[in-house]
Amino acid sequence: MNRPSRDAGSHEVAEDRKLYVVDSINDLHQLNLCPADSQHLFLPEEKVPGRGAASGSGSYRLFFLGLVAALILSLVLVSFVIFLIVQTGNKMDNMLRRLAAERKDIDDLKKLNSMIVKRLNQLHSGRN
Repeated sequence: MNRPSRDAGSHEVAEDRKLYVVDSINDLHQLNLCPADSQHLFLPEEKVPGRGAASGSGSYRLFFLGLVAALILSLVLVSFVIFLIVQTGNKMDNMLRRLAAERKDIDDLKKLNSMIVKRLNQLHSGRN
């Protein structure tokens, strides 16, 4: 039932080899992802002092910063849309005022035209 110390030692060595292989693969993966100049920015976890159980807080912080950036971007876009709506409303008001003024001018021209036609008809009927 009890394992001999030799089996326990070989089991520990096998575990150490597995961890070493995993760490080596992670290091290679980080080297492939990072350009040569920025490799010092991403150190393996076991080489960084003070990173124990709080390593997950970095991802939460990054998520929070991304969320804040997305909210700020949304606020800017909504403000821009509101600005465009106000500008379009102002332009429509200006257009409606011009159309009303042109309609008045057209009505005046129609009255003037009808007066000219009446006067020409009177002159033409007076000659006959």
